[in-house]
Amino acid sequence: MLLLVVSVVSGLLASTLALNNGLALTPPMGWLSWERFRCETDCKTYPDSCVDENLYMAMADRMVSDGYKDAGYEYVHIDDCWAAPERDSKGRLQANPDRFPHGIKALADYVHERGLKLGIYTDIGYATCESLPGSEFYLQTDAYTFAEWGVDLVKTDGCKANPKDMDTSYPVFGFYLNQTGRPIVYCCSWAGAQVVIYHMQPNYTSIREHCNVWRNYLDVQDSWENVKGILKFYGANKQNFASFSGPGGFSDPDQLLMGDYGLSRYQQKAQFGMWAMLASPLFMSVDLRTITPEAKAILLNRHVIAINQDPLGAQGIMLYGLVDSISVWLKPLTPSGSYAIAFLNEDDQGRPMPFSIHLADIGLTSTNGYNVTDVFDNLNMGQYKPTSSLDVLVDPTSIVILKAVPL
Repeated sequence: MLLLVVSVVSGLLASTLALNNGLALTPPMGWLSWERFRCETDCKTYPDSCVDENLYMAMADRMVSDGYKDAGYEYVHIDDCWAAPERDSKGRLQANPDRFPHGIKALADYVHERGLKLGIYTDIGYATCESLPGSEFYLQTDAYTFAEWGVDLVKTDGCKANPKDMDTSYPVFGFYLNQTGRPIVYCCSWAGAQVVIYHMQPNYTSIREHCNVWRNYLDVQDSWENVKGILKFYGANKQNFASFSGPGGFSDPDQLLMGDYGLSRYQQKAQFGMWAMLASPLFMSVDLRTITPEAKAILLNRHVIAINQDPLGAQGIMLYGLVDSISVWLKPLTPSGSYAIAFLNEDDQGRPMPFSIHLADIGLTSTNGYNVTDVFDNLNMGQYKPTSSLDVLVDPTSIVILKAVPL
């Protein structure tokens, strides 16, 4: 268990190197358009799924009326395809006039009036992933433009950037965002682009110092195999990147898929539970107007959200990988000595999988024992000593999360 102790201590020390803007003390939560709506711009044919100001206004309204805001989801996040093909005469980004006729400032005002915050998208390179104007050579201009519009979060992609420039360009853009004087959460695709596209080793110390949120790996897709691939990457934890998560800065395995098409109800539960364990930003990407009650219930599970939003901000790590199809993950929590324990079942062969473990086997050694709760169901399971057998039954392609608090 020495490796676990070192990892936890490293995570706490990393928080002293966080981006100095006082933001994202817990993982940001909100709604993001990309996974569900992509770059649909044909508003005449597809008025309900077109990326326009009406979509974001509708999602803001639903976040308030349907309880998402009260549960902690606060950002309405615009992704790619919002911008006009050309900058204005002063070199400033401008919204597509057909789909955002009132401009981004008016949309920000609409969102703010509902007690929510607005996120927006750009690229650190010369163009966005969908070939609209990027921020390269306009870093200061774009930072001040976003601030003037009332933007509260900026996601900065890296599709069309030179990877050798990223170690300079990402920090410079973050500097300009801070110089505006407006609190703006800074989300970077610095590590993700370097790992996935260019097979480089990111400098997580620098990323942690300059970004509030950083993508590490592939985009999430609406598929269980894709989600498993992301979790495999996080389980491997190369360069011990888990140790860099903490208040002010978090790794981001990408958007949530609850209510979309590719995951079963059990797999949606598994993704949500694991994203909570990973101290991931929780960004829904679903049509909130048509979401199923089952998916909504998962997203609004306050007990799982509390694991994600724990003020320690520690990223859970995998202790055991695929023992009888079960992997075991551990996440330190407050109060001191408390932990969330996740049992993820990747098996798809049709029956729940029993699994037993002793708390001492995963480093929980308090002599007074622990009070253990099933997190999803908020069900108290009783008191366990470190040598007691802890038995769980995990549904296929699903998850059980337990919370252990020392007595």
